[in-house]
Amino acid sequence: MQTIHDVDVLLLLATLLAAKRKPAELQEIVAALDLAQGNVPAAPKLCEAFARLAEFGLLIAADGGYALTPDAETIVTRLPKKAETAERLFLIKDRLSEYTPKGQHPVVSVAEADVNAAITAHRAAAATTAKNLLVPKPKPEPEKQRPGQRQRKPMPARKRKD
Repeated sequence: MQTIHDVDVLLLLATLLAAKRKPAELQEIVAALDLAQGNVPAAPKLCEAFARLAEFGLLIAADGGYALTPDAETIVTRLPKKAETAERLFLIKDRLSEYTPKGQHPVVSVAEADVNAAITAHRAAAATTAKNLLVPKPKPEPEKQRPGQRQRKPMPARKRKD
């Protein structure tokens, strides 16, 4: 690939998260982008990223949604499960730098108005009390032990002297 933009890497990771079993809709990809980075890039940047990734054969439009191609799946597979998002993004960017596109690929064009509508719908859904299934579960806080209150071994039983 030529120049690797951060938005391209984010879009690949978000599509991986959102399109596990079926092609992801635009709003699902926006939710995954928000999950991965904490905010959503601007609509024009996302439209350019969709076009670039489709041009390089990494993203396709299928069944009213978007999915990764087999080439893209090889790039994003085997990421460490316990790694932080920044480390995952770095690994994807490194693998993208080694990728060379093969042949011509169909163009995927996403309208800026559609992206803006998906971002607005995601923000409206985030404002409600509905449960977002893409948000990770909060980790329980471990119990804090007080100093000097650790558990000790019980004393051995006394032997009787006869």
